[in-house]
Amino acid sequence: MSRPRTVHVGLVQMSCQVDPEANVARAARLVREAGAQGAEVVCLPEMYRSRYFCQTEDHAHFGLAEPLDGPSMQTFARLGAELDLTIVVPIFERRAQGLYHNSAFVVDGARGSLGLYRKMHIPDDPRFYEKFYFTPGDLGFRKFQSRHVDLGVLICWDQWYPEAARLTALTGAEILFYPTAIGWQPHEKAQYGQAQHDSWETAQRAHAIANGCYVAAVNRIGFEPDPALDGQGIEFWGQSFVAAPDGSVIYRAPAGEETVKVIALDMDRIEFSRTHWPFLRDRRIDAYGGITRRFLD
Repeated sequence: MSRPRTVHVGLVQMSCQVDPEANVARAARLVREAGAQGAEVVCLPEMYRSRYFCQTEDHAHFGLAEPLDGPSMQTFARLGAELDLTIVVPIFERRAQGLYHNSAFVVDGARGSLGLYRKMHIPDDPRFYEKFYFTPGDLGFRKFQSRHVDLGVLICWDQWYPEAARLTALTGAEILFYPTAIGWQPHEKAQYGQAQHDSWETAQRAHAIANGCYVAAVNRIGFEPDPALDGQGIEFWGQSFVAAPDGSVIYRAPAGEETVKVIALDMDRIEFSRTHWPFLRDRRIDAYGGITRRFLD
């Protein structure tokens, strides 16, 4: 009989300030803290290096973007090697002049970068004007084979799409990481806030169940004002969480506290879930051709 396999996953839930250098230093300190707690794989929130600038459409914000060999890669490749950690690092990627992505790379200890994921689904909603800034991803859905676990990365708006979770799981990913920047708009919170949060969490728990894998969503915290409208902005709701393959939430962070948490994941639960709830076995792949159409008229 094989020995039980456990992976220690670290979630870094943090607030993000105006100064990119301060955010990089803060994130590095918190990753180091996760490593000291025994983490083997650590994930940062979406676009951790700045405030969530997509609340407005402003060309000046393109100055926040960085190339792949920029400050994030330099800092976390070095830190991953020093601490022997796998780290999921979201970035505002400057790919070329006029071409930008919402991306995340994975570094794996001394091996360095394992590659890049570019956010596939780009929202355009009040205070989430991402289509102004980001080109949709063109690298597809993939897994990253780290020393500790095969993992997949999807980013924020991707978390609402079962197709993205399924295709990433089908590559062999055992944990789906969702770096996130999501929160309440204050004028809506009283009426819709609880339902919005519940929907967000429920959607991702469903991905864990349907694919028999772990899901880890990592959010930021704090109120970030809309630079164009006094008193308006986004209250990021934190509550980063990990869902097991049966959909149960095995950890949920507080709503408004900076948190570094390391969770031990029993990877044998994946095999148990997939054999007892054989959703992958019973898929009718011969009947799903319509899924590539926008709508079945």
